[in-house]
Amino acid sequence: MTQAINEIRAQFPALNQDVNGKPLVYLDNGATTQKPQSVIDALSDYYRLNNSNVHRGAHTLSDRATQHFEDARKTLQAFLNANKAEEIVWTRGTTESINLVAATWGRQHIQAGDEILVTGMEHHSNIVPWQMLCQQTGATLRPIPVKDTGELDMEAFASMLSDKVKFVSVVHVSNALGTINPVEDIIKMAHEVGAKVLVDGAQAVSHWNVDVQALDADFYAFSGHKLFGPTGIGVLYGKEELLNAMPPYQGGGEMIEHCSFDGTTYNVLPYKFEAGTPNIAGAIGLAAAVNYLNGLDRVALEHHENALLVRANELADQIGGIRKVGTAPKKASVFSFLLDGAHPADVGTLLDQQGIAVRTGHHCAMPIMNQFNIPGTVRASFSFYNTMDDVERLFAGLEKAKMFLL
Repeated sequence: MTQAINEIRAQFPALNQDVNGKPLVYLDNGATTQKPQSVIDALSDYYRLNNSNVHRGAHTLSDRATQHFEDARKTLQAFLNANKAEEIVWTRGTTESINLVAATWGRQHIQAGDEILVTGMEHHSNIVPWQMLCQQTGATLRPIPVKDTGELDMEAFASMLSDKVKFVSVVHVSNALGTINPVEDIIKMAHEVGAKVLVDGAQAVSHWNVDVQALDADFYAFSGHKLFGPTGIGVLYGKEELLNAMPPYQGGGEMIEHCSFDGTTYNVLPYKFEAGTPNIAGAIGLAAAVNYLNGLDRVALEHHENALLVRANELADQIGGIRKVGTAPKKASVFSFLLDGAHPADVGTLLDQQGIAVRTGHHCAMPIMNQFNIPGTVRASFSFYNTMDDVERLFAGLEKAKMFLL
């Protein structure tokens, strides 16, 4: 496996550099992943050779760009096992995808007295849009409790379900804790009371294959930049019948079929939700990232990521003085922690001086930090291109940091 990982690392140019005089150890994959050369080449090729606006163009470059753009949609359809390419809507990322659903399906269906459920471990982007919707409609937003281990309290969730609950929006994997939520069970239980479900998959799709039909998710959202693709591009999957019944999110070009001062008729799926010139290069780059992943043994790489997390936990126990935050039995490769007596920001700064990149702070998940009564954490998030040596260097760096901080 070591040789295979080294071969993979060689395909990611950003990993092969020194930072502050040390070889880079990149452990901030939960915030954004690095890009393989094939993705960089796909972006470059679009701008070098095929740069043109899509659809309606009467020339070759536009035809090429349109073909690559729509082929990218089909690639993402297959990646998620969506039933149709029309169920794949391009957005700027997970945040816009959630806002789109809240502003369209939400305003159409949520009324005073209704309830929307989210978990207590959500990213702000899966809290604030629903708060705004509740303020506008008189509905109530209720958080599903989280246990001290960082595990969702499924008994509490079951007790919260009733015919008042119209929507459940839940993170697949917590960005702050690494907890893997039982979304299959959540979706089934929510559907039994007639509620629709959106799954925030931003932290999940980079670790394993997701099948939206098997999950029976009504909506599934993720961002390209966390899936080894470009920034500024994301996907909203929605069941065709739901998307068809939803009003447009924004008005402008592309989303119309006919426009006059007497009225406007809207375009078919998915274009009804894609007003304006889309992120053409981003969609092409995201498809290149998916094609890259499809060439790897993702099951073997998932096992490798799990082994990195196991080793991190072992080393944390050995050096002592580390408080682990998020100890659910089912976790993705996120190691979130505090160093006794040290502020997370100071730890992050000292690690950066040693060429080790981590994320510090509340990770846009302030409610769960407040529950744990902490200001934030240091978060090391692993990807398949990380090595056991990266993990060893992290903890060697923490040993040095303790000398300065404690």
